[in-house]
Amino acid sequence: MSPLALLAIAVAGVALLLVGVIKFKIPAFLALLVVSVLVALVAGIPLGDIVSTVTDGMGGTLGNVAILVGLGAMLGKMIEISGGAQALAGKFTSVLGPRRVVAALTSAAFLLAIPVFFDVGFIILVPIIYGFAKAAGVNPVKFGLPVGAIMLAIHVVVPPHPGVVGGAGILGADIGWTTVLGLLLCIPVGVLGYFVAQRLNRREYEMLPATAAQFKLFGTGESDVERDAAAGGTGGVATQVRTAPSPAMIISLIVLPILMIMVGTVGAILLPEDTFGRDLAGFIGSPLIALLTALGLTYYFLGIRRGWSSQHTGEVMDSALAPTAIVILVTGAGGVFGKVLTVSGIGTALAEGLAAVGLPIIVMAFILAAVLRASQGSATVAIITTAGLLSAAVAAGGYSPVQTALILIAIGFGAFGLSHVNDSGFWIVTRFLGLSVADGLRTWTVLTTILGVAGFLLTLVVWALVGGFAV
Repeated sequence: MSPLALLAIAVAGVALLLVGVIKFKIPAFLALLVVSVLVALVAGIPLGDIVSTVTDGMGGTLGNVAILVGLGAMLGKMIEISGGAQALAGKFTSVLGPRRVVAALTSAAFLLAIPVFFDVGFIILVPIIYGFAKAAGVNPVKFGLPVGAIMLAIHVVVPPHPGVVGGAGILGADIGWTTVLGLLLCIPVGVLGYFVAQRLNRREYEMLPATAAQFKLFGTGESDVERDAAAGGTGGVATQVRTAPSPAMIISLIVLPILMIMVGTVGAILLPEDTFGRDLAGFIGSPLIALLTALGLTYYFLGIRRGWSSQHTGEVMDSALAPTAIVILVTGAGGVFGKVLTVSGIGTALAEGLAAVGLPIIVMAFILAAVLRASQGSATVAIITTAGLLSAAVAAGGYSPVQTALILIAIGFGAFGLSHVNDSGFWIVTRFLGLSVADGLRTWTVLTTILGVAGFLLTLVVWALVGGFAV
């Protein structure tokens, strides 16, 4: 099938999905599955492979997301119900003032995103976003948009995230130069994201009913805990429960998994392969183990130690899982759509067609990654695929280590923008912030695209300064 025909199928599939979700209010989970099957049929995926493609797309996405969303939600619920998020938000608000809280939270997200994958980091910060929004009396989207944007920027251009690390291996890019240049370029991108998000947030967005109900109840669990304690007949327990944990305790519980993940990151760089030390560091630094450890400590310090019964602590954790079901399912269905677009060859065909145009390599790097990102959803896949398509040209071009790193960073910024309905991150951000699909496209998609282009233009300036156009 020709690239033009594949492009038409992709555009028609996305349009059908948007019409179904926005105009006819079809549940996003159902619409994504139906459109994925239709696109698979039209694109010529064999009938015998369609079901397996759907299940592979769902399983591959949820294998990475479901466990982390569940653990992160339980951690967040404990911080919320114990009063920790409100205490932390109140402390920051009183010290910094309402005008500076967004900037402070965005700066913290910049550091958090370096060792932590985008999905994990955003989920960890959701209760803090909610708490700050409650304290400031605003919609959580006002805090969540700039936080999510800077975290995604770090995710696509700064090692040790999988896309940029994989791309570095394919292109032979120096990890050190990529890290230094990526971080330096992300600073102005993050500042720009802060102001662009402020501009986008001038409009008020109606929260989805499920998220609105969850946000309304956020931080109000104290009375339920007291009733549970009173029912147990332990009069002194209720007094303990009324005292919220200290902000220092909450910060420690949030920072701990970050530090553990950093152990794995540093170990993978410094320790020799096939050694016990490196394996141990990798085990300690896996997001699964890091979140499990933090959750275990949260169970004790925010629950048992403060007078909650084991039963009540477990019930609080269990209560976090039901609201995450829709996030998990919609995210998985987004993965199905992306998988279908990948298997059908739509993204690859478009990329190969563009590669024959003959633009400067750094411009081509950005455009190819952007096309792949838009067509199949995954930033990681877009980065690695683009690197593979350009690897021969980079190897033959005689580029310096700095120039090769800049090519890789341009690929990352290309994979930054155009986050929409086939991207699992789109669904995580929009559902946790309570945005409809239409409002998600107006805010998150616009924000990521503006910042992706801005990041590329900054990369282009550095490319010119190091003589890249003279090569």
